[in-house]
Amino acid sequence: MAGPWWRQCRRWSTNCTSASLFETLWQSNSRSAALSASAVGRTSRSSGPRDEGQASALQTETNQKTFNYTSSVTRHKPRLLDPKLQTCCCRKIHSDAKLKDPFTLAQKDLKSLYDDIRKELFVSKDELKYLCDYYFDGKGKAIRPMIVVLMARALNIHSNRAGDLLPGQRAIAMISEMIHTASLVHDDVIDGSDKRRGKRTINEMWGERKAILVGDFILSAASMALARIGNITVVKVLSQVIEDLVRGEFMQLGSKENENERFKHYLEKTFKKTASLIANSCKAVCILVNSDPEVHEIAFQYGKNVGIAFQLVDDVLDFTSGASQLGKPSAADLKLGLATGPVLFACQQFPELHAMIMRRFSSKGDVDRAWQYVLQSDGVQQTNFLAQRYCQEAIRQISMLRPSAERDALIRLTEMVLTRDK
Repeated sequence: MAGPWWRQCRRWSTNCTSASLFETLWQSNSRSAALSASAVGRTSRSSGPRDEGQASALQTETNQKTFNYTSSVTRHKPRLLDPKLQTCCCRKIHSDAKLKDPFTLAQKDLKSLYDDIRKELFVSKDELKYLCDYYFDGKGKAIRPMIVVLMARALNIHSNRAGDLLPGQRAIAMISEMIHTASLVHDDVIDGSDKRRGKRTINEMWGERKAILVGDFILSAASMALARIGNITVVKVLSQVIEDLVRGEFMQLGSKENENERFKHYLEKTFKKTASLIANSCKAVCILVNSDPEVHEIAFQYGKNVGIAFQLVDDVLDFTSGASQLGKPSAADLKLGLATGPVLFACQQFPELHAMIMRRFSSKGDVDRAWQYVLQSDGVQQTNFLAQRYCQEAIRQISMLRPSAERDALIRLTEMVLTRDK
C-alpha cells in the first residue's frame, strides 16, 4: 500500500516546472473548472441535486479523506453553486494582474480585535488580568480571525447580502483567536516551552499551575462569548474544536508501527490540532447567513485544507529555518519526540529512522542523526508538495463561491501559506 502513496508524491516534484507555484495551482484549478462549466446551469446554490461521487467524498471521514487525498484530488471537478454563472468563476481572477491582499482587506474588521478580547477577559484581580492579556498584545499575526473575517464577507456576498460582517460573525473571529491562544498556553505547559511569540512563556515566568488556569480562563471567556451568539448549531460546531484539540494532543503522545497507519495518524492529528479550528470557524460564520449544507461544506473544506497546509509548512520550517537563519538545526519537534511530515517521508529513504520514531528520538544522538537524514532525503520537498496539493484543493473549494474581493483574497492567502518563512 505504501508504494503508490510515495511514488505519487515524487511525481509531483518531477513534474514541477519553472512557473511560480501559485500560477501552477491556478492553471490546474482553471482547467478542472472548465471541464464542469457546461453543468453549471443545472446546479442550484440552495437546493440543487448533488453529484453522487462528490457527495460521498464530502461525507468521508476526515482521517480517510486526508490520507487518500492525493489520489482523489485530481478526480473531483469543481461545481459552481451560483446558477447565474455560466462560465468558470475563477476566469476573471485568473486574468487579473494581482489578487487582493488578505491583510489589507481584513484590517478594518481586525483593528479593534485585541481590545475587544481584553474586554471579554476583564477581571478584578490584577494578576489574573495581566496574565490573560499577556499574549493579546496586538503583536500576533491574527491569521485565524483574518481567515474567518474574509470567509464571512465572501459568504455574505455569495448569499445575496451586504458584505459587512454580522455581529455574530465578528464574535466568531474573536472566539477563534481566544481558543487558539488558550491552546498555545496549554501546549507550552505540555511541551515545557520557554518562549512564545518572541517572549518568555507564561509557564516559564509564572509557573505551570497559573499557566493552566489562565488557559482555562481564556477558554471559559470564549465559551461565554459563544453562548451570547445565540445559535445552538454554531455552539455545537465550535465546541467540536475544543474536543478535537484534546483528542489531537492525545494522538500526538502516540505513534503507529505501520508506516501507512503512521502517516494517516499524522494527518488526522494535524487536522485536529490545527485545521479543525479554522475549518469549523469558517463553517460557523457560514451557518449564520446560509442554510445550504453544500455551502457550509465549502467553507469547512477551505478552512480544513488551508489549515493542514499551514501546519505542513510549519513542520518544514522546523528544519529549514534553523538551517538557514541560525546555521544549526532547531529541530524543536524532534526534541519533543515528534515525527512530522519531513521525517515520515525521509523514513522511506532511510529505514533507520523507523526505530528512532518508535522510541521518539529518546536515545543519545537520535535528534542529530534524524535531522541529518531528513536533510539528506527529499522529505522537506515532498512535504512542501503535499502542502501544495492541499492548497490546490482549498482554491478549488473557494472558487465555487460567487466572485468577490474577499473570495479572491482567500485564494491569494494560499500562496502566502506556501511561501511563508516563519
